Amino acid sequence: MAHTDAYWMKEALKLAEKARVMGEVPIGAVIVKEESIVGYGYNQRETKQQAGSHAEMTAIEQACRTLGNWRLENCTLYVTLEPCPMCAGAIVQSRIVRVVYGAADAKAGCAGTLMNLLDEPRFNHQAVVESGVMEKECGAALSSFFLELRQKKKAERLKRREQQKLDSTIHHDIVNEHDE
Repeated sequence: MAHTDAYWMKEALKLAEKARVMGEVPIGAVIVKEESIVGYGYNQRETKQQAGSHAEMTAIEQACRTLGNWRLENCTLYVTLEPCPMCAGAIVQSRIVRVVYGAADAKAGCAGTLMNLLDEPRFNHQAVVESGVMEKECGAALSSFFLELRQKKKAERLKRREQQKLDSTIHHDIVNEHDE
């Protein structure tokens, strides 16, 4: 029985959750060939301090190792966020035939939002793109992560301000005691 796109996107969402737990932007990806996951990845850019540690890049590298081939023909990539320019380039280079993503990326989306590098006729390969699969769930994972991050940064700023006020009060008290 063939699994649906939503089934595979749920697998990508599980990986996105793994990234979130690590403090990473929650993006997950799986590459499927003949109803089997041949590669998977999740965002690890902060953890590894590597610009290329995107979910798609990790999944592509793993799929190439699994299949013993850089050509990922007859494979579908499922990813929770629309691929960026770097990942779109890797998708084209690896010959992935189909890309399914959840949430659109208004800032860096290169699978249809800002541009579609995956359907560029001047390249030697194009991929079919399906967008919006489990879009609400994928978008919610990202939105809640960034809301939590903003709240954490706000709490840290408030804590620093309180510490500065306390330091200023202590300094003022010490100076006044010394002057007496």
